[in-house]
Amino acid sequence: MQSDLERQVFHAVADLLNLEVDLLYFDTTSSYFEVDPSETPEEESLRKQGFSKDKRPDLVQIVIGLAVTREGVPIRAWVWPGNTMDMTVIKQVKHDLIGWKLGRVINVMDRGFSSEENLRTLQQAGGHYIVGEKMRSGKASIEEALSRRGRYQQVQENLHIKEITVGDGEARQRYVLVYNPSEAKRQRKEREKLLESLKEELEGLRQLPNEAHHKATCRLRSHPSYGKYLRQLKDGTLRIDKQTVRDAEKYDGKYLIRTSDDTLSAEDVALGYKQLVDIEQAFRTLKSTLELRPMYHRLEDRIRAHVLLSWLALLLVRIVEIRTHESWPKVRDECERLMLGHFSSKNGDLYQRTELTTKQAQLFAALGLDPPPKILGIHPRT
Repeated sequence: MQSDLERQVFHAVADLLNLEVDLLYFDTTSSYFEVDPSETPEEESLRKQGFSKDKRPDLVQIVIGLAVTREGVPIRAWVWPGNTMDMTVIKQVKHDLIGWKLGRVINVMDRGFSSEENLRTLQQAGGHYIVGEKMRSGKASIEEALSRRGRYQQVQENLHIKEITVGDGEARQRYVLVYNPSEAKRQRKEREKLLESLKEELEGLRQLPNEAHHKATCRLRSHPSYGKYLRQLKDGTLRIDKQTVRDAEKYDGKYLIRTSDDTLSAEDVALGYKQLVDIEQAFRTLKSTLELRPMYHRLEDRIRAHVLLSWLALLLVRIVEIRTHESWPKVRDECERLMLGHFSSKNGDLYQRTELTTKQAQLFAALGLDPPPKILGIHPRT
């Protein structure tokens, strides 16, 4: 029933907004439950501990998937157990959208989904993909792509691109290397600040007695930020690894995109991937504006219904934003200024709304809605 509802809602919205689904963005997030994991029965199928994108690994959670058009319209939502890994869901997503008559679709996804098996799945039935690649994965094709010389082409402010093809024939792989000078500057400054702090830590080590020195050394080596920039000499002394610093500098402001579609220009590939920010905004709206959590449900049907209703609410928000060209908070705040007055006298009671502002009238017109009647009720006293 849920899949039929989602399909019917999508086609209704596609007609309403005259949507053409050519790029389809997909990503996942997690949402936790306000319950101690010890209180969750082992036989539960959904509420599980797993990798938390909310930084709450101490709680059970579910994983939510969302498919969004280039206009930011969410066309489908999925719910999986909280211990589901991103790499494992693509086959189901592809299968669930069969029969939706989406036409020629290019799936856009981030680095968490770029396994070779997933990419083959996305190319079935004539589909294509634009995906981010992990630049430090060690894959030979990625190392070759990153080592290629050539000039960047500037397509937007802080968006420089370089197209790279690795291999020949059916084995050829098309990449677009993107460079953002502003982001490179930010990352460089952050690293310089971290290294200055690390130098102070290393200087402080010299002042410590043996046992305290040993504990501090272990702490620095295991530190999530400092550790990767350290090397230990044979005598146990810690030094900043200058080669690691030089290697890190090579990646500043860069990200690598791979695509299976040869008809798209390198600029379209880069700009299409950049729009992944829309689905991140959709998740933020779900969790904050629409208050997806906290969730206290226990039964699977109620959990799925909670996410389904939140998806429908997100869909309505995006329709309002597209039709009005205003953000949802602005539309909501303006409409909340519309008040209902209750006037009472010895002759009876009158319920009358306030006069529409110019902005309120524009919003109702853009949405094709009639405003509430000016007089909502007259109740004479007998």
